Amino acid sequence: MSKQAAQVVFGAERISIEQVVAIAAGAGVELSEDAGFCQRIDAGVAFLDKLLREDGEIYGVTTGYGDSCTVGIPSHLAAELPLHLTRFHGCGLGEYFSVQQGRAIMAARLCSLTQGYSGVSWALLRQLSAFINLDIVPQIPQEGSVGASGDLTPLSYLAATLCGERKVMWQGELQDAEQALKAAGLNKLTLRPKEGLAIMNGTAVMTGLACLAFQRASYLSELSSRITAICCLALKGNSHHFDDILFSVKPHQGQNRVAQRIREDLNHHEHPRNSKRLQDRYSIRCAPHVIGVLEDTLPWLRGLIENELNSANDNPIIDGIGEHVLHGGHFYGGHIALAMDTLKNCVANLADLMDRQMALLMDTKFNNGLPANLSGASGERASINHGFKAVQIGVSAWTAEALKQTMPASVFSRSTECHNQDKVSMGTIAARDCLRVLQLTEQVAAAVLLASWQGLKLRQAQGQLDDTTLTSSVRQFADAIGAQFPLLTEDRPLEHELRDLITQIQQQTWTLYA
Repeated sequence: MSKQAAQVVFGAERISIEQVVAIAAGAGVELSEDAGFCQRIDAGVAFLDKLLREDGEIYGVTTGYGDSCTVGIPSHLAAELPLHLTRFHGCGLGEYFSVQQGRAIMAARLCSLTQGYSGVSWALLRQLSAFINLDIVPQIPQEGSVGASGDLTPLSYLAATLCGERKVMWQGELQDAEQALKAAGLNKLTLRPKEGLAIMNGTAVMTGLACLAFQRASYLSELSSRITAICCLALKGNSHHFDDILFSVKPHQGQNRVAQRIREDLNHHEHPRNSKRLQDRYSIRCAPHVIGVLEDTLPWLRGLIENELNSANDNPIIDGIGEHVLHGGHFYGGHIALAMDTLKNCVANLADLMDRQMALLMDTKFNNGLPANLSGASGERASINHGFKAVQIGVSAWTAEALKQTMPASVFSRSTECHNQDKVSMGTIAARDCLRVLQLTEQVAAAVLLASWQGLKLRQAQGQLDDTTLTSSVRQFADAIGAQFPLLTEDRPLEHELRDLITQIQQQTWTLYA
């Protein structure tokens, strides 16, 4: 994985969603030399050492974990406790997070620990930074977290690999962590008291995934706007539905932004396009209102995600400078759970919108003279060619599955761990659900993009759409699609073309709007 030139500095300023995404894609990290940050780290370590010398009682340091907090730990065994925490949580199941997701998770955990209220050492922070910079990524199972006390089980895999246990991905291979550390010139980390808890008892998995989800959803908002414009062109739609005066009387900023994108893509004021219908069907006419819900929700979700990202979210909080041990529940992932449950709802609505647009393009009762199923075949060949018929079935299936996933995960709290964790967030399940909805919606977008492009080209072939009236942005975008997707005249398997396009969507290949 290639490293970007700019490194993200932790410990001085707030970290953004975009910086986590950049780290996930390969950017490096470094620790700040800010005096206040250094003081917080040093004071936290010194304060914990002082408490241990004075036989102070500290949760997770001189006691057991969770409901076992009443169990005292003999001083001569306290040093073994953090490693035991990592080991008994090594029971995750399911698929493994990708390398990109693993890097986002590590970035989120580093951000929390560098707030300076977790009582961790420089050795831990440097080891975690080295993992990111050397691209040593823990193999983390996706299943096993209820989102409070944070992401204990998945984060145990991060803690364990820092200590040379379990598996990591490094240099494109799955390796024993101990082997990878040795080859990379790193020593196995010995966890200090509280450090196992500090790594594991937080919201880094759900938050790292939320950063990735946010970025993908932002791009889908733009892409679905462009697809709507192309559908409107292919369907001979009424561009007055996106008029600036019309939208000035309903002042949702995001909705107005979507309408402006579509309006400018259609070159509305220079070449207004009027269908025979005074009002197009809702999936065209109301597209800004559907996409706009997501667009207006994103700034609010950014606040929730970035506040969680830039928080100390383990327990207890160690105020080394003020010399306080503060027991609470900052590991609770309720804000991320809400953000992900909300985001997956908004994104699934995009899938539903594009599914309906696809239906209009395909059906001769609604597509204003386009061929059935958008087939490009002519003459007697038309009888045996079926165009996008099966692709529409796929779009329907992917949309249905996305909509099925919109049940909020956060309402399914389960009491666990001897009723110590008796109300939990389900934030990590919400984040995983959201990523699945995004994947399905990206599949829908790829299919409808190809179908709308086909419709555009067929309309041009009919002589009913003048290429010179297309905006440069739409024309260039259509040319980019056409360069890799020949017009569908004879039936051919489209799986690989769809997969290639989905990858391009996920890599955000095209700059859609300034």
